[in-house]
Amino acid sequence: MTIRTCLTLVCLLSPVLARAQQANVNLDFNPQKNTEKLIPFSAPLNSPEVHDDRTVTFRLRAPAAKEVRLVGVAILTALGRTNQPAAFTKGDGGIWTLTVGPLRPDMYAYHLNVDGVQMADPNNTCAAFTAMPPYSQLVVHGDGPAYYDARNVPHGTVTRHVYHSEVTRGERELYVYTPPGYDRTKTYPVLYLVGGSGELPSNWVYDGRVSFIMDNLLAEKKAVPMVIAIPNNQVVHRNNPKHTELTFKLFEAELRQHVIPLVEREYSVRRDPKSRALSGLSMGGRHTMFVGFNSLDLFASFGVLSAGDVDAEKSVARFLNDPDANKKIDYLFLGQGTEEAAGRMGERCIALHKALEAHNITHEYYVGGYGGHDWATWRHLLYNRFLPNLWRKD
Repeated sequence: MTIRTCLTLVCLLSPVLARAQQANVNLDFNPQKNTEKLIPFSAPLNSPEVHDDRTVTFRLRAPAAKEVRLVGVAILTALGRTNQPAAFTKGDGGIWTLTVGPLRPDMYAYHLNVDGVQMADPNNTCAAFTAMPPYSQLVVHGDGPAYYDARNVPHGTVTRHVYHSEVTRGERELYVYTPPGYDRTKTYPVLYLVGGSGELPSNWVYDGRVSFIMDNLLAEKKAVPMVIAIPNNQVVHRNNPKHTELTFKLFEAELRQHVIPLVEREYSVRRDPKSRALSGLSMGGRHTMFVGFNSLDLFASFGVLSAGDVDAEKSVARFLNDPDANKKIDYLFLGQGTEEAAGRMGERCIALHKALEAHNITHEYYVGGYGGHDWATWRHLLYNRFLPNLWRKD
């Protein structure tokens, strides 16, 4: 991949009857293609602008800045520049520009670093609200909607619940997806899906696109209709020095006392372990291990995404040495991205895989896609492996 800097003159042309750059009128698969030659509302410049050759131009007006760089694990991994920020060039009017690519069609999180200060792109309307400072989203489009985009198919419903928790002593939120044609006279299996260290429940909807992925899989007849509950697995401050010591017991209590009872009270779901699954990414994958593997009275299917433990032989010894583990488990999936599997981040996932193999516990281990430890990987794992195989006997 190549990186080049260029000076881009920004001009406004007469509007035409077409979708605009970041118009936010439709749920477009190509929101950052500059069709109308208009700038986003309240922004001074177009940034990012995705060209037909899938190169991308970033722009920032910062006359007093001395250095502007493109940063972020997802975007730099895609560019083959892990930990190597890309520098902008300053041009007339204090406009800094950078063109990168071409990039594969996907969604990439990124930041700008201006004189040492990390910030979201002030010209980009696609920003992520998370449990971390916000980042910007780059959407590189292909020839049509991707598997994670809104397509012209039947859509399910996402409902936000707010409830009081005695575990965390406050008000909390929970998102629930019901499939298109949800019928309360029927009962559905339910997947409890959780995020990573910096994620909120809404991130599985907006960054993970789980509702659109599920809609598309159902339209393609590749998955079983299910309810998906997305609780908040932030139960103690992530920087608390006792986070590891506290989080697993607290999250298990939250699931047992509040999350599962709420879902089973409000939705027509089955109430046996064989009909419940627990899955999560990164920290959520460790919640799946350390809570789920110790809660076989609740769950029989698991998806551990980009997680594991280099000391798995000790940390999940009870589970590994359970002589009836294979009888209790319906489906155990362990997956990570190609880029992260090749690096240090992937070692814990590989260690868990080897421990499961050593104890003859039936599971699927999968490495795929082209992403690292980012949403490109987690969307890929969900669509290509985990959801299609969940509650499938064939």
